[in-house]
Amino acid sequence: MSKSELPHTPLSAGIDRVLARVGDGLSYLWLVLLGIIVINVVARYVFDEGRIELEELQWHLYSVGFLFGMSYAYQADTHIRVDLLHERMPPRLQAWIELYGILLFLLPFIALILIYSVPFVISSYELSEVSASPGGLPLRWLIKAALPVGFALLLLSVFSRVLRVWHFLFLAESSAPTTGAQH
Repeated sequence: MSKSELPHTPLSAGIDRVLARVGDGLSYLWLVLLGIIVINVVARYVFDEGRIELEELQWHLYSVGFLFGMSYAYQADTHIRVDLLHERMPPRLQAWIELYGILLFLLPFIALILIYSVPFVISSYELSEVSASPGGLPLRWLIKAALPVGFALLLLSVFSRVLRVWHFLFLAESSAPTTGAQH
């Protein structure tokens, strides 16, 4: 079942638009990351001048891109799945498997990450934690905050997907897939 086969609800369409904007904005982050990598490589190998803050900034930008990008990938239905099996199943079975997978695996995992990451960030903030490396970046709590924010965005994406799957399974006029038209 592809993304276009699930009908949208007004709420899921709104959430998906917000997540698409987040994903579009993140695309520029990768360009910034690439620029920093090039600057760091040139500084290290041409000028023999390595900068730990540039290395840490690379890690931080990659982390933000990955953590925030999860919600975009899920919203755009470009996440990893076993397509060999999935594509051979009828759409209703695909929807049921997706619903149970979300409820039994994805939502509990997101809940655990959110429950444990928030105190992790608060503790870092209260300690005014900085990088352990000399010349490293300050405000370590800020990069740690990307963890709960990224998973909160993923939760929003999952909520949108559940709305769409639920509508497909229980509220749509017919169980046949749509032809790409969004309701």
